[in-house]
Amino acid sequence: MSEFVIQGKARLRGEVQSSGNKNATLPLLAASLLTDQPVTLHNVPNIRDVQAMLKLLQSLGVSAEWRGPNSVRLQAANVDECHLDPALCKEIRASILLAGPMLARAGHVKLPPPGGDVIGRRRVDTHFLALKALGADLRVDADFVRGGFELSARRLAGADIMLDEASVTATENAVMAAVLSEGETVIRNAASEPHVQDLCRCLNTMGARIRHIGSNTLKIQGVPRLNGTEFTIGADNIEVTSFIVIGALCGDGVWVRNASPEHLRMTQLMLGRIGIRFEIHGPDVYVPGDQPLCVEPELDGAIPKIDDNPWPAFPADAMSLAIVAATQTNGTVLFHEKMFESRLYFVDKLISMGARIVLCDPHRCIVQGPGRLHGETVQSPDIRAGVALVIAALCAEGQSVISNIQQIDRGYERFDEKLRGLGASIERR
Repeated sequence: MSEFVIQGKARLRGEVQSSGNKNATLPLLAASLLTDQPVTLHNVPNIRDVQAMLKLLQSLGVSAEWRGPNSVRLQAANVDECHLDPALCKEIRASILLAGPMLARAGHVKLPPPGGDVIGRRRVDTHFLALKALGADLRVDADFVRGGFELSARRLAGADIMLDEASVTATENAVMAAVLSEGETVIRNAASEPHVQDLCRCLNTMGARIRHIGSNTLKIQGVPRLNGTEFTIGADNIEVTSFIVIGALCGDGVWVRNASPEHLRMTQLMLGRIGIRFEIHGPDVYVPGDQPLCVEPELDGAIPKIDDNPWPAFPADAMSLAIVAATQTNGTVLFHEKMFESRLYFVDKLISMGARIVLCDPHRCIVQGPGRLHGETVQSPDIRAGVALVIAALCAEGQSVISNIQQIDRGYERFDEKLRGLGASIERR
């Protein structure tokens, strides 16, 4: 098991290049199943989750090859297998994204339960209710943990679908099935995150007819077939947010290049509540050093609250980053994590490092800063908490060891290399 060894209190400066959006890349890889023509994706992050998805696609008969450090060419000329490998599916939550395109392409798919981060119960009902509305038959194995689901459809037909939650991956599955369905599909209460927008725009370059991209009501006119395409994935807004927090807490001037700042407006508002400022310069973001980090109280003097909600609200994946930032800010903040009931449990590791945090319940915590952090040996429980612990270690006095960093590698490309490029003392061993 690999680990990071970090010596804290280094001052960081320089520039870092943002990576492609992980949560856009995974559905775009799955979308290659919708055509027998070549699909070439650029700005693909070479991370563990992407490697796992490529293995899954190859197990189905898709040819996939890297054409450069961050470009992948895929071609699903022949889809040979409709039963997904349970061991591969266990590696990655996004395996569920193969349900929609496999149903549209082959009319049948057997899907084992997906894996992924242990951050609370992550229901899958929304996916299958949407696919059933398009005409799929669903069978759930009596032993769900071993058997999973089986979907089949002789014909997919457009429908007016109301999602029971604004689920990102359920929206993506419904979109990928709907583009090859007969007639018009309307998806209401659709997720509209940047990665959903990237998927829809890419599908349109393949010949799909999707309207109102970026809204919570998508209208899709089905087409008989899709063509190949070449598409460049946008920046990962959560990785960019990570480096904004790092720059504000540890930096003497940090640039994040090609950061897709149009997706950072709510991040700018929420981080501003704990005193973090950053500047937008065209496609880039600049984080000034020596920021006077101070919580901004509400107008009536009340303690401010930072909570997450579906896009365009503050992203759930950025909550861990904001919490560790608040430990170094002068003042008190209430955090309300609404989406995952186990995500906040990582704060006990921050507390062991000296952070002043009260965990009120599984969804809320109060952070009082600034806390004097000290080095500690801790384990990364998931991608986002792992990065938050790395940031805490960069702020701490002395040496920290972060283990289980394969979790971080699932979502962040060359994270330690990028930090070393800014001057951080971080080693992988």
